[in-house]
Amino acid sequence: MTDDKKLSGHLALLGANVIFGLNMPISKTVLSLDFVTPYTLNLFRMGGAAVLFWIASLFCRREKVPLRDVLLLFAASLFGVQLNQVSFLIGLSMTAPVDASIVATTVPIITMIISALYLKEPITWKKVIGVLVGASGAIMLITGGQGASGGESHLAGNLLCLLSAASFATYLVLFKKLIGRYSSVTLMKWMFLFAALCNLTFCWDDFISTDFSRFTWDVSLRVAYVVCGATFLSYMLIPVGQRTLRPTVVSMYNYVQPLVASLVAVLIGLDSMNWVKGVAAVLVFSGVYIVTLSKSRAQLEAERAARTKV
Repeated sequence: MTDDKKLSGHLALLGANVIFGLNMPISKTVLSLDFVTPYTLNLFRMGGAAVLFWIASLFCRREKVPLRDVLLLFAASLFGVQLNQVSFLIGLSMTAPVDASIVATTVPIITMIISALYLKEPITWKKVIGVLVGASGAIMLITGGQGASGGESHLAGNLLCLLSAASFATYLVLFKKLIGRYSSVTLMKWMFLFAALCNLTFCWDDFISTDFSRFTWDVSLRVAYVVCGATFLSYMLIPVGQRTLRPTVVSMYNYVQPLVASLVAVLIGLDSMNWVKGVAAVLVFSGVYIVTLSKSRAQLEAERAARTKV
């Protein structure tokens, strides 16, 4: 694989996770309104993204998807979108936001383990060190300056957040080959169609009871960012990285999200910059870099073959 393709993958993942990071404070301001429930926003997100991806598909080269792959896309949607989002949503409502954020840092660790079991990717020292360095930076950033005021923690809520992390890690590993067969638009138009249809079953009552007359232009723009930016655009970018980079490397970019959210809080005056945030930023990007340097199964096999020939 060329360096240009790998660079494109890194830039796509960086862009997607910056958008996700910005989505954290924006979504929180929407959910703080008494007339918008998490289920209403979730249906906006899934349904809106499905509509946008299907419209986008009208302007792209049509790709024929056999029934077998449609069924695989349903499974991919289940792990990568539905189970991931819904379990996190319910878990977050039952535990402290700080705890939920810390649990989310397990995604690269779980991804590394599943990759070793399913793809037979080696767990190298560089990979382990990189994951731990990145996780320490993310946890330092999340816990720095925060006490127990973040909300009461419940085991069930934390376990649901862990299920969310595990489902996304499973998606990154198990569906890598499927993702490599189709364009981002084709993949996501099916995945979000399935997600929207499944979300209708438990989000519809909240959605139809929403008082849409209270939606100001400001609120509408924030919801539009959640749908168009943090869902449509970001999920358009993620498969670009998945096709060119290993699952563990892809998962490491999750650590960028709390970094961006913290930086935005500083810029808009809700927080201040300090040495903890600076060190955390260095650790996060150092972790990503170290994991990138670790060798894949294919590289190690090529080196063994070369030594055998010699």
